[in-house]
This record gives sequence, structure tokens and C-alpha cells, in this order.
Amino acid sequence: MFIYNVTTQISYQIHDAWLAWMQQKHIPEVMETHCFTKFQFVRLLDVDENESVTYATQYYAASKADYNRYINLYASVLREEAVKCWGNNAIGFRSLMQIV
Repeated sequence: MFIYNVTTQISYQIHDAWLAWMQQKHIPEVMETHCFTKFQFVRLLDVDENESVTYATQYYAASKADYNRYINLYASVLREEAVKCWGNNAIGFRSLMQIV
């Protein structure tokens, strides 16, 4: 099992709209690719929140092939949409982890 983790810092000025977009649009679109079996959407605690709020979205893939399918077929379009919507108000980084 693999976890595709996306950690995102969100500026306060877009926070509420971004949160709704994630829950109502983006996460459902990612899950509709059928590359992941489940997800977790969490807010990071014990981090500096003076200028932004930090969230992590963890998508669980049954195989590396499922993850690669997502990256090769869907990721760029969904990332472009996020950049178009939020610009520099949402800064993310991604990592792939394997459950051991």
C-alpha cells in the first residue's frame, strides 16, 4: 500500500473557499480517477499559523502502478486547476510513502 501525501499551506484570505473546494470538488475528482482506495484530509497542528493554515491530504493507492497511473494520466490537469484557482495563496508539496 502506498500513500500519496499532499501538504498544502493556505493563506487565511482564501481559507474557507479553499476548504470547501477541496471537500466538494478536488478530493472527489481525485477519488473519481479510481487510482486510490481511500483518503484522509487533516489539518496539521503544532505548526506556525501566523500567516497560513496547513493541511495534508493522504490518498491511499493499492499499488505503485495505481499511483503511477494517477501521476501519468490525471495529476497535471488537477494541479493546473488548483494553481489557476488559488495561485500563490496555496503552496503545496507532494511525497510518496510506502506502508511497511
